[in-house]
Amino acid sequence: MNKFLFDESSRREIIKTVIELAEPVDPIFAAGETPVPVTSKLIGIEEIISMVEASLDGWLTTGRFNEKFEQDLSAVFGLNYCRTCNSGSSANLLAFSALTSDRLGKRAIKPDDEVICVAAGFPTTVNPIIQSGAIPVFIDIELNTLNVDCSLLVGALSEKTKAVMIAHTLGNPFNVNAIKEFCDQHGLWLIEDCCDALGSTFDGEQVGTVGDLATLSFYPAHHITMGEGGAVLSNSRELIEIVESFRDWGRDCYCPPGKDNTCGKRFDWRLGDLPEGYDHKYIYSHIGYNLKITDMQASCGLAQLKKLENFTAARRRNFQFLYNELEELSDLFFLPTSHPLGNPSWFGFPLTIKHHVTVSRRELLEYLNQAKIGTRLLFAGNITKQPGMKGVRYRVASPLTQTDHVMENTFWLGVHPALTEDMLRFTSDSLKNYLGIGF
Repeated sequence: MNKFLFDESSRREIIKTVIELAEPVDPIFAAGETPVPVTSKLIGIEEIISMVEASLDGWLTTGRFNEKFEQDLSAVFGLNYCRTCNSGSSANLLAFSALTSDRLGKRAIKPDDEVICVAAGFPTTVNPIIQSGAIPVFIDIELNTLNVDCSLLVGALSEKTKAVMIAHTLGNPFNVNAIKEFCDQHGLWLIEDCCDALGSTFDGEQVGTVGDLATLSFYPAHHITMGEGGAVLSNSRELIEIVESFRDWGRDCYCPPGKDNTCGKRFDWRLGDLPEGYDHKYIYSHIGYNLKITDMQASCGLAQLKKLENFTAARRRNFQFLYNELEELSDLFFLPTSHPLGNPSWFGFPLTIKHHVTVSRRELLEYLNQAKIGTRLLFAGNITKQPGMKGVRYRVASPLTQTDHVMENTFWLGVHPALTEDMLRFTSDSLKNYLGIGF
């Protein structure tokens, strides 16, 4: 029971005070002194007000704000169902775990089944495959898009293949049509990892709307944030119910927190080897977790979601600014390109040193770091080279030639909405200065 209750009048006074005390910050950029972060959140008074409102409810777990957020996010994608969770990595875990459920019969992914993926990416796109006992099958990527080379899909296929699980790299959509056609032709599940790609489209449609399941991350680095958080989306009621079960302790019951007897027969079930009438709230149909978010997180996400369109426009604008500034470096770097049908909401601006160029990535990044310009590598590089993969079962279906080149020669710069034109120009000028190119 809440110790403090706030009526509408009190709430209005509290919110009014928050607004009055808020002081907008307009930082002055000093080149070489002010950091140019590669990623950043951008929150304002709207998020603060929303989080204060949620805190005044005193409802600390998932509640009305989360319900609204799931509805609004589903609408953005034009999908029927959305379930939030505590991170994008958890979203990947839930999406893949759902495909292992016995409810799916022969289509369920079992230990030793194979899942096609890429080695150049974030580890938690691959980790759920390994954790389930399935076998990741790695294929190479394209250097210009940094996405999966779709020509290698057929060569990776085997009688054990059950799914494809691949991310849209740095917000750049992979060839959705080719992968969807491949999956449909061979009866494979498709999980689209959209954690870096909220707002990206392919052929006019949001990425994440073609796969059986899609995942998102709301970590502060991503397109919108709620601090920590993620989501799984789908058009399949069956799959989303399984996702919810794994998220909520593995339970069979689907009552929301604080609710009882949604099914109308709470004490009339007989499942497993339990006695008839065992309380449905304590029947578990999967080996699950507790990966829910809090309502305060969802309240922040709701305010952020209203800004998504502007955030996406800013990312594209910042990307184009850097591209225009750095286009003259095309003899030295593979500049980022996208599929003709793709319209990325870029997570970053990737640059890959070309094969004949003797520039040291390490020395270049150290130079940028000294100028307080943030950079990142393409996550795990070649994940098969990571120490955590020692002793892990996987199969390499094609030589990872381009993946290895990315591991050694790719880095990316920030394009997030908090960056100013002065910051972006300083970034491009610094890069050119290191390379001895006049500007």
